[in-house]
Amino acid sequence: MAARRYRSRRIGGVALALALALALAALGAVLVERPASAATVAVKVQGNQLVDGAGNPVRLLGVNRSGPEYACVDGFGIFDGPSDATSVAAIASWHTNAVRVALNEDCWLGINGVPAAFSGANYQNAIGQYVSTLHAAGLAVILNLEINAPGSTKANSLQVMADADHSPAFWSSVATFFKSDPGVVFDVITEPHDISWTCWRDGCTTAAGWKAAGMQSLVDAVRGTGATQPIILGGLGYSSDLSQWLAFKPVDPAGQLAASFHTYNFSGCSTQSCWDSTVAPVAMAVPVVTGEFGEDDCATGYINPFMAWADAHGISYLAWTWDAGGGWTCTGGPTVITSYDGTPTNFGVGLRDHLAALASGPPPPGGGTGAGTLSGAVYKGGSAKPKKALAGVSVLVNGVAAATTTASGTFSVSEPAGTYTESVSLPGRVCHANTKKGPTSQSVTLADGATSQVSWFCGKK
Repeated sequence: MAARRYRSRRIGGVALALALALALAALGAVLVERPASAATVAVKVQGNQLVDGAGNPVRLLGVNRSGPEYACVDGFGIFDGPSDATSVAAIASWHTNAVRVALNEDCWLGINGVPAAFSGANYQNAIGQYVSTLHAAGLAVILNLEINAPGSTKANSLQVMADADHSPAFWSSVATFFKSDPGVVFDVITEPHDISWTCWRDGCTTAAGWKAAGMQSLVDAVRGTGATQPIILGGLGYSSDLSQWLAFKPVDPAGQLAASFHTYNFSGCSTQSCWDSTVAPVAMAVPVVTGEFGEDDCATGYINPFMAWADAHGISYLAWTWDAGGGWTCTGGPTVITSYDGTPTNFGVGLRDHLAALASGPPPPGGGTGAGTLSGAVYKGGSAKPKKALAGVSVLVNGVAAATTTASGTFSVSEPAGTYTESVSLPGRVCHANTKKGPTSQSVTLADGATSQVSWFCGKK
């Protein structure tokens, strides 16, 4: 069962729209590479966290934007719904900082009979302009290969894995186009499923007889262009299974890999016990980005506890999806909006209000009602010696700066009882909890009236 419903929609007036677009295409479309000056945001991997251009820890919190993966191949446009600054401002008004954009392999490459008006350079430049518009609103962008297909088959449905025929070429082209933009992240295939972990990494011949491209070949395709942005890799089971992700992690010379996790009330790994046993261990080693999450019952009983859990573990999350009309509903999608002005569905209310609470308040509490103290010290190197103490270092709680170390390297911050993720931000260094080889973030459960103690040892990268 797919982790969410793929929506392929058609609208009236397709013939007219196509005729107009073909007329424009006849004038000629020139591929324009995005200049670095157009990007105003930056994301990179540092240890098991994502950080911004200044090295401050950041989580990607936002929504998916579906449409560019099917409108082009269905022949009625590039986007389904508006892509202008006003529509992007509505997304940003929910206190988001990222948007995941679904792409189609055939449309980007201009192959397999996709109308020229909606493919090749026209498609690429339209996506590039949309990315610029999102950046102008302060939003990072995850570019996601959503729909692909092997050989001469038109890409109009979800596949078990990327295809060796076109997917490496797709990522070589996309990475070249956005190579100078530090505000994009590459999600190389949306939801691998019904293959082995060996196939996931190395490729294989699928049950349908076509050659799948492994994650290693997709990483190599991106890095072969010189692009150094983060690459996120979804696990098996429609990206709900991260159980062997670390064991089969590809080699990345840039050291910029992150894991992608998808979770819904109707998907695999939809319980906290599964998150604790399979997702949390991965999050201790690399950043985890929940590329998709949601529920199809027009409620928030699933997403609310998941967001709280993800907050406590420093995990990013982006809801599926910011689309409205034409069959998109909180049960048929699911979607977070009823209108592109940002009017939420009942499911969307939960996301909107949670992001607003994160933006306006202190680090989210772990669920308790009492109060305790998070404390500790930060040292240079691997020993807790007074002369090694580091002053003025930022200590983060659930990804938000909560304390600064004193002249003696110590810190103390009062928080409600609950579970928190503690980390340290120090440009040029990587800080480990309790030992010089410990994790780069530490989960701390704080009881009412208790005081936790974590020592941080910061070495050079």
